[in-house]
Amino acid sequence: MSNILIIKHGSLGDIAQASGAIQDISENHKDDDIYLLTTKPYLDLFRKNPNIKEPILDKRLSRFNLIYLYSLMRTLKKHKFLKVYDLQNSNRTSFYKSILFKSSNKDIWSSSLTTLPAGKTKDEFDKLSVLDRFEHQLKTSNLNTKHTLSPDFSWACSDISNIKTEYNLNKYILLFPFCSPHLTIKRWPYYNELIEKIKNKFSDEFKIVLAPGPGEIKDASKFDSLCILDNGKALDISQLSTLIKDSSFIIANDTGPAHMAAHLGTKGLTLFGSHTSAKLVSIERENFKAIQVSDLAKLSADKVFERMLQSIS
Repeated sequence: MSNILIIKHGSLGDIAQASGAIQDISENHKDDDIYLLTTKPYLDLFRKNPNIKEPILDKRLSRFNLIYLYSLMRTLKKHKFLKVYDLQNSNRTSFYKSILFKSSNKDIWSSSLTTLPAGKTKDEFDKLSVLDRFEHQLKTSNLNTKHTLSPDFSWACSDISNIKTEYNLNKYILLFPFCSPHLTIKRWPYYNELIEKIKNKFSDEFKIVLAPGPGEIKDASKFDSLCILDNGKALDISQLSTLIKDSSFIIANDTGPAHMAAHLGTKGLTLFGSHTSAKLVSIERENFKAIQVSDLAKLSADKVFERMLQSIS
């Protein structure tokens, strides 16, 4: 039995996307112990993943913090990892490779760089969709891939029966009108108009609910909907996963919860402006689709409502 390391720092949407790749790595190393290097927001989440023996915390402090860097490298070397699968593929993880396995190839350190297709630059390779890149990386590392292109994030779910009872949740449409403060280009501005249309059409058939993050609770009051919290606090990732999975429909900006919904098999729509493409981030699934426009401010509530009606039945 050997020790295998996967690196996946975040973000939330990226972790949902990587679930299939992580499962494939585990199934190709059935006799080995799988560890995963991640950041604090996802440490408890990965403890729930049945494919992982143990997550390892990376505080991601400055590379010039030599005391921390020495401590982290000592922790990793202690496990004597036979192979590393770098699913983060960042400058930071390339830096870790230069310390741990400086001259190693894809047989020791699997990353987008060590498995780069012949004749392609990294910039060209990165124009492929996220899941296609994972698929190429793992296949080039001699792994059989059954799940990489079809991630299943349901391992993240937890029991929220108490929350559903408290809010009397049965059939509900879940909206995610928020985005990071520095990424306002992702925000669609017409959620209240959409809420009005849904209520006029369906009356009390569906509750309209929000699940704000810790920094979004105050802003949730701006929407004519029910705000779902756990004792006044934002739901954790596992609770949110179940709320998404059990919903009748999702409408979301291009944020982490949208990617969770895509890989939980939920019916829904995500709204994309010019910041990126739905194809590049591999968000469209059988039940979860994207509306892509050049300017979200010009995407009407009527258009989104029409697309919702086509899919919700």
